[in-house]
Amino acid sequence: MFEDIPQQRPQTALLDSVDSPADLRELEPNQLVELAQELRAYLLYCVGQTGGHFGAGLGVVELTIALHYVFNTPEDRLVWDVGHQSYPHKILTGRRERMLSMRLKDGLAAFNNRQESEYDTFGVGHSSTSISAALGMMLAARKSSSERKVVAVIGDGAMTAGMAFEALNHAGELDDDILVILNDNNMSISKNVGGLSSYFARMWASKPYNFIRSGTKKVLSKAPPAWKAAHRVEEYMKGMVSPATIFEELGFNYFGLIDGHDLDGLVDILNNIKNLRGPLLLHVVTQKGKGYLPAEEDPYGMHALNKLVSADENEEQKREKVKAPTYSNIFGNWLCDMAPNEPNLMAITPAMGEGSGMRQFEESFPDQFFDVAIAEQHAVTFAAGMACDGLKPVVAIYSTFLQRAYDQLIHDVALQNLDILFAIDRAGLVGEDGPTHAGSFDLSYLRCIPNLIVMTPSNENEARHMLYTGYHFPGPAAVRYPRGKATGCEQDTDLKQLELGKAIVRRQGEKIAILAFGTLLNAAENSAQELNATLVDMRFVKPLDELLVMELAETHQLIVTVEENVIKGGAGSAVNEYLASINNKVDVLNLGLPDKFLDHGKAELMLAECGLDSTGITAAIVNKTG
Repeated sequence: MFEDIPQQRPQTALLDSVDSPADLRELEPNQLVELAQELRAYLLYCVGQTGGHFGAGLGVVELTIALHYVFNTPEDRLVWDVGHQSYPHKILTGRRERMLSMRLKDGLAAFNNRQESEYDTFGVGHSSTSISAALGMMLAARKSSSERKVVAVIGDGAMTAGMAFEALNHAGELDDDILVILNDNNMSISKNVGGLSSYFARMWASKPYNFIRSGTKKVLSKAPPAWKAAHRVEEYMKGMVSPATIFEELGFNYFGLIDGHDLDGLVDILNNIKNLRGPLLLHVVTQKGKGYLPAEEDPYGMHALNKLVSADENEEQKREKVKAPTYSNIFGNWLCDMAPNEPNLMAITPAMGEGSGMRQFEESFPDQFFDVAIAEQHAVTFAAGMACDGLKPVVAIYSTFLQRAYDQLIHDVALQNLDILFAIDRAGLVGEDGPTHAGSFDLSYLRCIPNLIVMTPSNENEARHMLYTGYHFPGPAAVRYPRGKATGCEQDTDLKQLELGKAIVRRQGEKIAILAFGTLLNAAENSAQELNATLVDMRFVKPLDELLVMELAETHQLIVTVEENVIKGGAGSAVNEYLASINNKVDVLNLGLPDKFLDHGKAELMLAECGLDSTGITAAIVNKTG
């Protein structure tokens, strides 16, 4: 048990001898527990140096070792869900010495990445994809007559999403060989592990039992009522000691509950079931943060860890935090300010309450807060149902996750013109979490939807007024803002509704007009001063301030649009489309994110590489004007 994160690289002689799962399989079974201890220590050390997710990883150390020990990876396919728990997997699959590059530019990715390793069989970042992907791999194996095994590892949180159950249902219908491991780290279930449940789980997985079961099925299949009765008896036995029924009804042979930290037991049961035929589900119970006391006691708060810093750096960070809250904090504070006078305000989040700054609101207004788990589609349609009967839902969701509810946004909200506010967090680049979590596309996919208004605040004060405006707008509205710290600007006490589609000229210049959408206004301001350009805070992507755009096009030689969104289809495209519609041929320069997925790194460095810092904006304009 660790109470502190190691500051120096721990002694890991056994782990250092394992450069691949093939090396792992050369170890004696009695060495695996020692390996788990060293792996857990090394994981804590690495994440302390780099920051990142680690609670889930600590919980699956034994499971990861057992899987690579029993299965012939990478020939056997091992598919991890989300990737939060895959750091031990990375360490054991040839990336141990690169772990300190995690989340850094040109270093290891924060999630599984097919380009990074052949052991990363499927790229992840969003949840609940593992079973679907594993089914596809299973069918590919069947097509090529391969005997390789396919294993999907999914957490109980990811199992809340509809996609997981769609895949389970299909797996039962296909009735082919796939193993799904449900990693359950919900501590309310932990008391069921051990004793009777573990005994029965091992019995159901044993070769004698499954030999008898298979033979009985063949014999009794000629007498369907008898087979049905025998199957029901088995089902009821399992239901007495485990939540087996739902999986059995979907066509899976269920094994559980199993202690996910009992390495000998895990290896034993995996060896027993790996050659069984048909869909299998192994239910293991683990403790999130296992082995690190603070994470065990607070698995939610210790889901991820910031990089460890010196005392002086920590004090500086505290001062910065006081000076400049995050946009998530701004949103959470706005919710708390609104709720006392707005009993119909209902805040909804798909498992992003902490990240979206909603914890204080949840504690203060529990009857107006709804965390629907990892179910983005349900979150949006749930809000639509509320709006149909007079409530005012506010859906707090990350830009990258709103992509998963796009159909619901169009059909269930916009088509019916329902009164819902979308607070879209993590818009633009997110830095170390990489392309799976970047909000690079929301302006493009939102502005084409009828009835929806789209706002882009340039600072936290603007964000509060826009949230207020969107809340009082009688229809669907979206406010998108970035991850991280705001500007530290002074905030108005009184909130006001903004005039829809009205931009603000922040600086009057000549020849060049820079139209900034969102927080890149600050970088654009330096360029405007250097070039004596007009600077406009556009505020609204939809509706666009067409009158001002027309005036600027008639009085300037170059229009420059700046946005932290892909150029294709984004806010700049909206300006282009309008100018084309009035047959205005003024020169236009669109600046934004390029047409490619950007690797992880510090967000400010990534923006500079994209030419979206003040230096890059100035250079692009100078290059355009000659």
